[in-house]
Amino acid sequence: MMKSLQGATVAITGGTGSFGSTMARHLLDNGAGTVHIFSRDEAKQDEMRSRLGEPRLKFFLGDVRDPESVENAFVGADYVFHAAALKQVPSCEFFPDQAVKTNVDGSANVIRAAHKLGIKSVVCLSTDKAVYPVNAMGMSKGLMEKTAQAFARNHPDSSTTVSITRYGNVMYSRGSVIPLFVRQLREGVPMTVTEGSMTRFLMSLQESVDLVAHAFFEAEPGDLFVKKAPATTVETLARATAKVMGVSNPRIAHIGIRHGEKMYETLLSREEMAKADDQGEYFRVPLDARSLQYSVYVDEGSTDTAKPNDFDSNNARQLNVDETAELLGALPELQNVLSGRL
Repeated sequence: MMKSLQGATVAITGGTGSFGSTMARHLLDNGAGTVHIFSRDEAKQDEMRSRLGEPRLKFFLGDVRDPESVENAFVGADYVFHAAALKQVPSCEFFPDQAVKTNVDGSANVIRAAHKLGIKSVVCLSTDKAVYPVNAMGMSKGLMEKTAQAFARNHPDSSTTVSITRYGNVMYSRGSVIPLFVRQLREGVPMTVTEGSMTRFLMSLQESVDLVAHAFFEAEPGDLFVKKAPATTVETLARATAKVMGVSNPRIAHIGIRHGEKMYETLLSREEMAKADDQGEYFRVPLDARSLQYSVYVDEGSTDTAKPNDFDSNNARQLNVDETAELLGALPELQNVLSGRL
């Protein structure tokens, strides 16, 4: 799939994060010519530069809030993967204005810069928390999606294709719960579970890269893609992590649902499911590309009232402890933990 990017120059915003660094490694392994790593953390850039020792990586210090620094990182690029975001629910709850500045305004800067510089394609990363959002992070990512779709709708002749991917919990990404479980098991303290019956989608970092790659090659302007990911309860995830770590009877402390959390997450609303194309492993939701004539939105509706269900973590395929443990055991990050490399 990535063969089409052989020799290409690809810019990654948030390139030192969990997803960005995984994507960078994947691009390099599949023949990309140059990868521009754009982020605001000089320490992470220095660590990544030393760890990979890859001359095809070029590092650009800046922030998506600063349009000039974004443009600087995009000069000479063919494609952009936009992963930069404020992703922690508590941080965005405490500072929602900062979430808007990065996730909404910053994304607009990325899209405008890509359009200005003639980038061929931009894939913007979103989250299941953008659907029926109850927290500032999800709300800001939902507005990011609307910003991307509005560009596609308002600029039908642009040479830049802007699309969106949504995904659920990315296992072992920075800030995810699995590293916390691993640390608690290693320290011999109880595993902290918010609410055992809470359900979440599960995706590996590699699957998140594959989803973005699929969007890159299949997208029409404004398309939204999700993977048909399986799901599990949080308690099952905890017990599966313990099983992989060789702990047969873990101690689990239930601490209750935290502010800004939901019992389950939704990858596609029923309204989106009603117009989604089934592509096997993925759903594609095409852009509502009606013109800017307000009457089309205000005076004309749909007579089709039949709606399917949402695609959420309660009605997705549910994994048991053994199935979840098998999924976790295949993660390179957990394999490194078990082998003593982490």
